[in-house]
Amino acid sequence: MAANLNEASDLNFSLRRRTGGISSTTVPDSSSETSSSEADYLDGGKGAADVKDRGDGAVEFQNSMKNVERIEKHESRVGLDSRFTYRPSVPAHRTIKESPLSSDAIFKQSHAGLFNLCIVVLVAVNSRLIIENLMKYGWLIRSGFWFSSRSLRDWPLFMCCLTLPVFPLAAFLFEKLAQKNLISEPVVVLLHIVNTTAAVLYPVLVILRCDSAFMSGVTLMLFACIVWLKLVSYAHTNYDMRALTKSVEKGDTPLSSQNMDYSFDVNIKSLAYFMVAPTLCYQISYPRTPYVRKGWVVRQFVKLIIFTGLMGFIIEQYINPIVQNSQHPLKGNFLYAIERVLKLSVPNLYVWLCMFYCLFHLWLNILAELLCFGDREFYKDWWNAKTVEEYWRMWNMPVHKWMVRHIYFPCLRNGIPKGVAFVISFLVSAVFHELCIAVPCHIFKLWAFFGIMLQVPLVLITSYLQNKFRSSMVGNMMFWFSFCIFGQPMCLLLYYHDLMNRNGKME
Repeated sequence: MAANLNEASDLNFSLRRRTGGISSTTVPDSSSETSSSEADYLDGGKGAADVKDRGDGAVEFQNSMKNVERIEKHESRVGLDSRFTYRPSVPAHRTIKESPLSSDAIFKQSHAGLFNLCIVVLVAVNSRLIIENLMKYGWLIRSGFWFSSRSLRDWPLFMCCLTLPVFPLAAFLFEKLAQKNLISEPVVVLLHIVNTTAAVLYPVLVILRCDSAFMSGVTLMLFACIVWLKLVSYAHTNYDMRALTKSVEKGDTPLSSQNMDYSFDVNIKSLAYFMVAPTLCYQISYPRTPYVRKGWVVRQFVKLIIFTGLMGFIIEQYINPIVQNSQHPLKGNFLYAIERVLKLSVPNLYVWLCMFYCLFHLWLNILAELLCFGDREFYKDWWNAKTVEEYWRMWNMPVHKWMVRHIYFPCLRNGIPKGVAFVISFLVSAVFHELCIAVPCHIFKLWAFFGIMLQVPLVLITSYLQNKFRSSMVGNMMFWFSFCIFGQPMCLLLYYHDLMNRNGKME
């Protein structure tokens, strides 16, 4: 201990020898020169040469900091107690540091505490609003919210849903005949076109002929569109596999693809797995997980039930009263319409986020776990999207992969410009959005169609803003406002009032 104290005395003596700062000769070291960036900073960006001309104070200060750090390391190594460690003569300011919330340092550290604060405030504010709403309006959820006598009238839609597997079986038959060379390639293409078209038109006709509930019609149309997308992928992939197999037999395949396995067999097992798997892109085999985690599946099902109930509560307790007490947004007072849209935007955003979590995270992961489906990238961090284009590339990965594989790149391979191929992809998406909403409503005003097609100029605008300001915040805020704060509530009000006008319940 005496030796340690003597070393500390020597070190402290060397510290006391400094004048106007710790001398650079206190602890000789080869690192006595400051870096150019530090000199630039100390001199207001004028350069290290100017700092040297102004005097040795800045250099001595930097060297002093390095000497102090070496002294502290030595003290910690020799094990001195606190009486000899933090002396008043030791400088408190040693390095160049930014404030944690400055623009240069804000994204270099964790903000988990602030995120937790936002969650606490969000829970507190919404809890107060829920209590206030219940005290003012009471319990608005109807007894027949989940099931009513009207649901019994939807049995034609249910039977239509049960008969949809006929179309995949027909596609399998066409591919089997083509594999055995019993029908020509143009005939196979024609049969697939007829089959996929019938897979969509059949549910549309059933819905239009029946006075069914809106949710029943939406559910059936979603299933029909999924079947259509899967059948297109199945037919397109098999067509391409046959073409590649013929190229291999002729020796026309490129060198980069000679090691790929183009042998395939059309079998019902692979098609059946594909039709229930959480993907829209057909391939012969998929990455698989080794086993099913039963406890994990149960926990996800419990979450699915809870968040589905939360969606129902928000819809019945908040969205329905706001929509019913509103006017047509394009026929009434402009300021009143803006107020209704903004008031509807918050509960609509909650329902949309719950829907995303239930469908893309919980349900698709449950389905993937039960089927041991390995690739579970059903979405990316779309909430960080800087442009509308990034959002559409990350929000729904199964549809995005399908679009790229069966629409966008086939257009490019056929000589179509990138911009036109991009618009065609949005056009296909707009048609199916319109079918899923307009058909169950029995209204064809094309609000959903135009809503999707308006994303094309928004892509250009947000991309321009991103390139101009070089900030991820500008495009991200533009996306949230245009899509969630304004777009969805406006579309909801338009369809509701058009539906009421169709039924003769409103003027």
